[in-house]
Amino acid sequence: MDLSDTPEEAAFRARLREWLAAVLPGLPHQPSPDDWPGRRAYDLGWQRRLHDAGYADVHWGAPPSVRLIFLEETEKAGAPYVGANFVGLLHAGPTIAAEGTAQQRERWLPPILRGEEVWCQGFSEPDAGSDLAALRTRARRDGDAYVVTGSKIWTSHAEVADWCELLVRTDPGAPKHRGITWLALPMDAPGITVRPLRTLAGSAEFAEVFLDEVRVPVANRVGDENDGWRVTMVTLSFERGTAFAGEVVACRRVLGELAVEARKNGRWDDPGLRRRLGRLHAEFRALWRLTQWNVSAAQASGGVPGAGGSVFKLRYSHARQELYDAAAEVLGPDCLDLDRPWTLDRLSSLAYTIAAGTSQIQHNIIAERILDLPKGR
Repeated sequence: MDLSDTPEEAAFRARLREWLAAVLPGLPHQPSPDDWPGRRAYDLGWQRRLHDAGYADVHWGAPPSVRLIFLEETEKAGAPYVGANFVGLLHAGPTIAAEGTAQQRERWLPPILRGEEVWCQGFSEPDAGSDLAALRTRARRDGDAYVVTGSKIWTSHAEVADWCELLVRTDPGAPKHRGITWLALPMDAPGITVRPLRTLAGSAEFAEVFLDEVRVPVANRVGDENDGWRVTMVTLSFERGTAFAGEVVACRRVLGELAVEARKNGRWDDPGLRRRLGRLHAEFRALWRLTQWNVSAAQASGGVPGAGGSVFKLRYSHARQELYDAAAEVLGPDCLDLDRPWTLDRLSSLAYTIAAGTSQIQHNIIAERILDLPKGR
């Protein structure tokens, strides 16, 4: 498989680099991590700049290879991350593009691309653990609406979201994977309570969401009733297959910064540390190639990443943790100073083997869907 740029892709890369070089120096300073209204405005403002420059549609309107170039170049240039837009741009949006009706695509995709609406993810529940299909949030059909009662946890950016990609149980008598429905929930609907959760790193980008007899129009259902598990697999395929691509580039940049810091503070003299950094260099180069392979495979199969995304997500999660463990080794006692570079990232890296499906879940997916092994009992 040829993973090099085509002439068209090379031209796109050159145009994007030129635009980033012209625009980034004029951006305003990023707001405080605790200023969520400010962060929302900043992230939406960046998305609007991308839209006006013709780059917003790379997430769904361009081949996956072009999307990968966009993620690579924006990260290398130090452009703002998608931030509060990540669920809409990387999860909900691609799912609606792939599974939604023409009316749903027309209603929800343009506002995401223009930087006008923020989405959050309402999948996890307090009592379901890593077994997503064990969710209990109930949706009862009442005329042209579903009446939803239950709760969600680890709901990313719920405190500033306009919409939520919500999984509900619409048939409690069906096998647990067959009674689920995917809904677009308006976050200003009566009966919704959002309670932010503060993480170990001190941030509050997650929240508990409580739903008390919340009415959601049936027109907001993406896919058929009780077919939500299949639609969810599309969402998770995007989450695991391409959403972390920019982070791989960021990790490669951090690795270079660690080598510079180690030379400054004398830790580069440790041959064990040099071997560790060298192995991580090879690891992230391989992960980037795997990402390229995944998007090429997705492009050949209609745009939705396959089970290979679980291979990437599994290895990337552990490699990221190893990277920031190496950062702690480079920093020495300073790794306990939360004001030093990489220390907060080290704390957040601990969640990567849980978020977007635990490593145990990824092992099961790889065993069953790629290696064709029998399901465990």
